[in-house]
Parts: sequence; C-alpha cells; structure tokens
Amino acid sequence: MMRYTTALAMAAAVLLAGCAAAPPEHFYSLSNGIGVPAPAAKPAGYYIELPAVTVPQQVARYQLVVSTEAGRIDLLEHERWSAMPASELGQALSLAITGELGTVDVFRTPTADGAPVYRISTNVQRFESAPGQYALIDAVWSVRLVGGVKVLTCRSVANEAVGGGYDALVAGHRRAVTRIAADISKAIRTLASGASAGC
Repeated sequence: MMRYTTALAMAAAVLLAGCAAAPPEHFYSLSNGIGVPAPAAKPAGYYIELPAVTVPQQVARYQLVVSTEAGRIDLLEHERWSAMPASELGQALSLAITGELGTVDVFRTPTADGAPVYRISTNVQRFESAPGQYALIDAVWSVRLVGGVKVLTCRSVANEAVGGGYDALVAGHRRAVTRIAADISKAIRTLASGASAGC
C-alpha cells in the first residue's frame, strides 16, 4: 500500500511539474487598438453591410501562422487569435470603416425602407506574417449599393514593416487593416456623393 501511495504521489508531482513548465498562451485581436472616432455631428445618411470575410485556408485557424523562411510556415500553438482570422478581419474592417464614415454596419439588421445600404464583399487572398519583417494583407473587395446593379471591384495590398515580437506583428496587421478600410471608405464616400468611384 505504501509503495502504491508513493507511486501515486510521484506521478502527481510529475504531472504538476509538467503543467507548471508549459508556456502560457497569448491571445491577439485585430480589432483591439482600431481607433473609433466620436460620432459625426452629421450622420452619413447611409449604412454599410459587411458580410463574412473570406481568408486563405492555410491561415483559417486559431494559431498564428508565420513565415520563417522561403516556403516554410510555422503554426504557433501558444500564440493565438481570439477568434478565427476571418471573424477578426471582419470585425476590424467593420469598426475601421464605420468609424471613418460615421455610419453603422447593419449586416443581419433590418433597416428603414429606402435607406441606402452599401454592401462590401471582401476576399483576402494573402494574409502573411513574418515576425521582424512584415505583416501583409492582400484583399480583393467590392462595393455595391443594395438594390443597384453597379459594382465597384478593387484590390488593396497593405504591406507593413514590423519589428521583432508577436505584439509588433499583430500591430502591423492592424495598420494593414486600417489602410484597406481607408480605401473602401473612400470608394463608398465617392459613390454616396453620386460621383464615379475608381480604385
């Protein structure tokens, strides 16, 4: 009995030591740090609608996927997004665009009859993370007035230089999101004014 108790105690000690030695997990968000200005004195007079964003399959996971050298990527088990990257990008873009335009995102929300709504479709073709080098988002996006037939389709490539560490890498992606949101906001503002928008 004594040997059995001693063996159990040793096994428990080994398990506890293993748990204590495991590195902590860190969670990151693209929307955290996206500045949202105070509401505009005069409402925009239109809404936006930003459905789900699509991302490349290889980065559609909670772990940060980083490029370490040509053709090689690593999945970082202890460095994770707080939500799937498509959700992170969608929320961050929505916050940045609504903040820029002084409007709201009415996706899946009823609106008054006749209220102009600009639908934004976003397909992220590249989402690359190279710690100490760059954070890159390459997105094809389109804007269309709901109920209208004209569609403006453009591409934005935001490549941000970053310092060492994962905090700097995520901050670079936030800056990239802000740049893409600025391109989309400019197109919507131009369309809403009645002028012809271009990329």
